[in-house]
Amino acid sequence: MTSLALRPAGLAFPILGELVERQRALAAYGLTLLLLALLAVAMQAVDPRTLASGVGVWVKPAKFFASVGLFSLTIAWFFGYVRPERRGSWLMRGTVGMVLLAGSFELGWIVWQGANGLESHFNLDTFFYRRMFSLMGLFALLLVGTTLPLAWEIGRRPAAGLSGDFVAAVVIGLVLTFLLGGSFGGAIAANGGHAVGPETGAAPVFGWNRGGGDLRIAHFAGIHAMQAIPVIAAIAAGLAARVRWLILLAGTLLYAAAAVALYVQAVAARPLLPL
Repeated sequence: MTSLALRPAGLAFPILGELVERQRALAAYGLTLLLLALLAVAMQAVDPRTLASGVGVWVKPAKFFASVGLFSLTIAWFFGYVRPERRGSWLMRGTVGMVLLAGSFELGWIVWQGANGLESHFNLDTFFYRRMFSLMGLFALLLVGTTLPLAWEIGRRPAAGLSGDFVAAVVIGLVLTFLLGGSFGGAIAANGGHAVGPETGAAPVFGWNRGGGDLRIAHFAGIHAMQAIPVIAAIAAGLAARVRWLILLAGTLLYAAAAVALYVQAVAARPLLPL
């Protein structure tokens, strides 16, 4: 059984009550970041300043508020797949604390630099900026690394009522987020930026490079494996167990292959959405 039943907790929308019940701190944190993302979008209309790269100073804060907010809410939701008596263990408390610490460090520096009209990423102008960029990389790795203890806990001691294939899907998604999302994020750092080849044009909303390769696309796919793989298992719920496992295996392989293909395409300086 992969029941995702929602239990109202006195809030207008049951899903919010469920999130709070599963992990209160991360639910509040994630929702706050999504509100701040909307504020950063609104700031783009009243603050027309741009960075040296030509991007608005509030574009990156908006993207990272949304990204870290969604990550935090997903982790909060997955706490519902941890046995209730284990949610307060030192490992799970440490996981929550690291999400809050690592996410806030990154966001704080991004917003500070953006508000001052300066680049936060790949800004090597001073010793201090170089050290801060290095620390951002460390905290980004620690943030994505919080998927591993959660995967371990869910895999070893899942909450009651979950089918084996759904538990496997959650664990696989969390591990792939670390392996693929972390690796492709490291590739961006090693490349000295997201662009490979010409950098002209930008895709709507995401801003992906349309003149050449963009490593951020593969990174995006890797980071969102934690949502995609469980969705595959949830869609297959109700089918025979053998079929569910086959769908999960095939879906996982296809998703991972697609993410790697996006990376290979970017390294070859080929845009996903050419001009």
